[in-house]
Amino acid sequence: MESMILFYKISFFAVLLVSSNIFAEAGTAGVNYGRNGNNLPSPTEVVKLLRSRNVDRIRLFSPDSDALNALQGSGIQVVLGVPNPDVQRIGIDPEFARNWVNNNVLAFNDVQFRYISVGNEIEIPSAAASNAILPAMKNLNDALTAAGKTIAVSTTIKFSLVEESSPPSNGRFSGGSESIMRSIVEFLVANGSPLLVNIYPYFAYNDNQQQIPLDYALFTADRVVVTDNGLQYMNLFDAMTDAAYAAIEKVGGSNVDIVIAESGWPSGENGNIATIPNAQTYVNKLISHVSGTSGTPKKPGKSIETYIFALFNENMKDGLPTERHFGLYFPDMTEIYPVNFL
Repeated sequence: MESMILFYKISFFAVLLVSSNIFAEAGTAGVNYGRNGNNLPSPTEVVKLLRSRNVDRIRLFSPDSDALNALQGSGIQVVLGVPNPDVQRIGIDPEFARNWVNNNVLAFNDVQFRYISVGNEIEIPSAAASNAILPAMKNLNDALTAAGKTIAVSTTIKFSLVEESSPPSNGRFSGGSESIMRSIVEFLVANGSPLLVNIYPYFAYNDNQQQIPLDYALFTADRVVVTDNGLQYMNLFDAMTDAAYAAIEKVGGSNVDIVIAESGWPSGENGNIATIPNAQTYVNKLISHVSGTSGTPKKPGKSIETYIFALFNENMKDGLPTERHFGLYFPDMTEIYPVNFL
């Protein structure tokens, strides 16, 4: 009887914690599953790998039917990307948006879709598709609602849209992008959706090595590096994230959450910066940081939903050679370095 009473006391206390706002729910880092390679394992093998590592969230850059079929019934939540070339058509043609939802969402009823991201790092305002982002978000949202699906619709931006990011409280969207971002944020506020942001301390450090200490970029600094209106920063990831939050607030999004759609560190093709030890340090400390409830100095007490870039080294990625060395695994599914998914 005493043990039963103790059980009820513990259960009641657990319910009390869950129902209060004192303790935020700890999160789990996901991964970006890119398929830009000619030597990658089958999606079925990849899903087995993900489940063996307790990875329960992934991001797909496009609605690849082989990958989506493999994910059905897996329990893995999916951030599904709308490819940039489709954004304009979806934005001007509601019927095309409905067909897109039918073919890429409703056809995979056993896939747990977490978000739909309209485009990835579309150049705002210079790209022709930039003015179509918001109409496409609205058309997809309407199509999902009509189909009885509650899936948050957003877009993924690159961090370079944020100007004056140091100190973080100065963060704002560049003048050219501010109008479009204000409209997008209004949609996010109205629908309770997050904004997806790609944040890479690696690129910030690589471009500003004289101003940014390496340990600040790698989560290994043992001191406060930046103080901003009383907020203390010991790592660049938090500073960049809070700069993005500051920019969102300045266009009316004080209640909009950020999801880190991409963050990672390459393990090769850039001298003594892109090394396996640096990549291992950054990724493991990032996972530990975002999976806890410390949050950022500006947004403490909550986990930071984050997707590591990327699952594999992809030998057909465009850009500099280092772009093909962000993977956690080689294409044969052996790990490049140990990763501790919590």
